[in-house]
Amino acid sequence: MPAKETWRALYRHFRPHRGAVALGAFLTLIGSATGLAQPLAAKSLVDRLGSDDSITGILALLTALVVLGTAIESVGAYVLERTAESVVLAARRTLIGRLLRLRLAEVERTQPGDLMSRVTSDTTLLRAVTTQSVVSAASGGLTFLATIVMMGLMDPVLLGVTMGVIVLIGGAVSLVMPKIAQATERAQEAVGTISTALERAFGAFRTLKASGAEQREAAAVEAAAQDAWRHGVRSAKWQSLAWSAVGLAVQVSFLAVLGIGGARVASGAISVSTLVAFLLFLFYLIDPVSRLVGAVSQYQVGSAAVARIAQAERLETERTDRPEAGEAARSASPSGAASVTFDDVTFRYREDLPYVHHGVDFDVPGPGMTAFVGPSGAGKTTVFGLIERFYEATGGRVLVDGRDVREWPLAELRSAIGYVEQDAPVLAGTLGENLLFAAPDATDAEVRHVLARARLDAVVDRLPEGLDTVVGHRGSKLSGGERQRVAIARALLRKPRLLLLDEATSQLDAVNELALRDVVAEVSREVTVLVVAHRLSTVTLADRIVVMDAGKVRAVGTHAELVAADPLYGELAATQFLATSA
Repeated sequence: MPAKETWRALYRHFRPHRGAVALGAFLTLIGSATGLAQPLAAKSLVDRLGSDDSITGILALLTALVVLGTAIESVGAYVLERTAESVVLAARRTLIGRLLRLRLAEVERTQPGDLMSRVTSDTTLLRAVTTQSVVSAASGGLTFLATIVMMGLMDPVLLGVTMGVIVLIGGAVSLVMPKIAQATERAQEAVGTISTALERAFGAFRTLKASGAEQREAAAVEAAAQDAWRHGVRSAKWQSLAWSAVGLAVQVSFLAVLGIGGARVASGAISVSTLVAFLLFLFYLIDPVSRLVGAVSQYQVGSAAVARIAQAERLETERTDRPEAGEAARSASPSGAASVTFDDVTFRYREDLPYVHHGVDFDVPGPGMTAFVGPSGAGKTTVFGLIERFYEATGGRVLVDGRDVREWPLAELRSAIGYVEQDAPVLAGTLGENLLFAAPDATDAEVRHVLARARLDAVVDRLPEGLDTVVGHRGSKLSGGERQRVAIARALLRKPRLLLLDEATSQLDAVNELALRDVVAEVSREVTVLVVAHRLSTVTLADRIVVMDAGKVRAVGTHAELVAADPLYGELAATQFLATSA
């Protein structure tokens, strides 16, 4: 990112906390001011030693300055650290909310593990640059200027020697800083790759083990870790070089000031106490210079994180209502079955990909069951994605209740729909949490009723903790058929007006499939049910069948009508008859 955009993004994170940051900076500056008084007190102490005056008061003052300065700076550091954590919390809250509203197309072309690393790892780097870096730059800069002024008042010649060394070495340090940013950005990208690789492995853990792929996957993760290590070490190398340059500048300055200052004391140009105070100021200069170098270094590290966070923030999101709007929309939406119409719909996932739909037309009045059949890749599942507005139609219109889905408030549209995906995902957590996921306000009586309809009541009874039983990552402790029944029960508990079933009974045994078919048939008397089906037993129950091929609707009718009139449907039906008889 250009520096201007980086600063604008940084200020956006920094702005809500600017009051607390200002307080921390103020306390830090007071602590620094007490430090500036110490060399002057030391000069007075040396002068009194030469005149046999009492030094008790000076020693007490020095002690008080040290204690007071340390206490004030400690409070300032706490304020800044607390504010830094608040910055991270706010950034994570905003980023999480945005990522969960991403359009499905954005998620499908982005690695989930990389997105997760932006929430965890990148926001952690953000904490330093938005508070410590800003305050260190401000307080370090002011303290540096104040120290330089004090040193100039004591002896301009020695100040010139000091500044000459600092400018020379500072120029070399400035060349190192961009390399820190580059190495840090690459290291963070590698961390995202680690997250992506681990998410892929744990997402198909049984397949990984059954395939004997542990070593290969471990090697892939280790390669990403090695890449992160390499870039991290490179960043550490450049940062170490920068800090070493600071130490070198101070040491060379000390030697130069000691040599030239000693000569000036010998010539009577300055007093011994002035040289002592100047050397103390020189040592004190280490702190503001270190702060400035640290601030620039932290900025280089943080700017890489800010760029990655900004990239995530630019991903396209859905326009959604308030979080509570879904329930309000459900209660306000009309009752009864919904109608669905596709009017000359065309669609492709991206501009560089071919069309999936080529003028799809059909009309489904409610209630009743409509089955979608056709070869793989015909565009059947995409129909559901367009109804749910996971994707926007490229051309034509998708209508629900005669209203273009783009005109529906998203929460209102989706509150009227129950959707069971092809792989029937179950989330980590308890069985009860999964059932209530889409209808958190459902009553116990409604849950028991749905469990019985989905043939899950016997499953719940045999589980050790009933609905409180943890189902494991992606429902790993449930069978495939049980996961499908959970997904169906979850959709029914939502009390939808439109139920979308994408091959929702494919993993059920014959007994449970027959029972669920009866449930779906019963539901379809009151609700519009759309089913993507591959089993003939499901298709024959439908009131109408939509045959799709190559992104078009080629025929609509009943099973008997299509067997007689459509060769493709006749071929599909015959194949399934054979599969059923086998």
